[in-house]
Amino acid sequence: MMSQVLPERRPSTSPDRWEPFSELEQVTQRMRRMLEQTIGGAWPSPLLTEGAGWAPLVDIEEQDDAYVLEAEVPGVKREDVNIEVVGNELSITGEIKEKERRGALRRRTRRTGRFEYRVRLPEQVDASKIEASLDQGVLTIRVPKSERSQRQQIEIKSK
Repeated sequence: MMSQVLPERRPSTSPDRWEPFSELEQVTQRMRRMLEQTIGGAWPSPLLTEGAGWAPLVDIEEQDDAYVLEAEVPGVKREDVNIEVVGNELSITGEIKEKERRGALRRRTRRTGRFEYRVRLPEQVDASKIEASLDQGVLTIRVPKSERSQRQQIEIKSK
């Protein structure tokens, strides 16, 4: 089991630079995948898929009539983001493109490349009424609950 968590070292003829943060991210992604396989799709843990470069940080707020997701995607352009809902699974995919540089990059802490975030919402949603906006690096998605899944007060009649 532990061998599944530790990053694999590949022999190489060229002296590669050790990147501990990259290895830590790989370990974290593997641990998340193992948790997902172990506990199923227990909401609100995101679903991870192979090939995604990274997952943005996301807050999910449940309101009476909707779920509101706020995803941090600094530097992403609106046309480089895709939002889909299939059943009760919402996915955000996209790419933050590397900017062209004139000099040598000495240190990088900002994320670029492909990203993906998936989450199973606990109730059916009304996909036809989803709204999304992008403002100052925060993608906000409002996912209305379907009428039948919204809380309703039942009046008690007297006889």
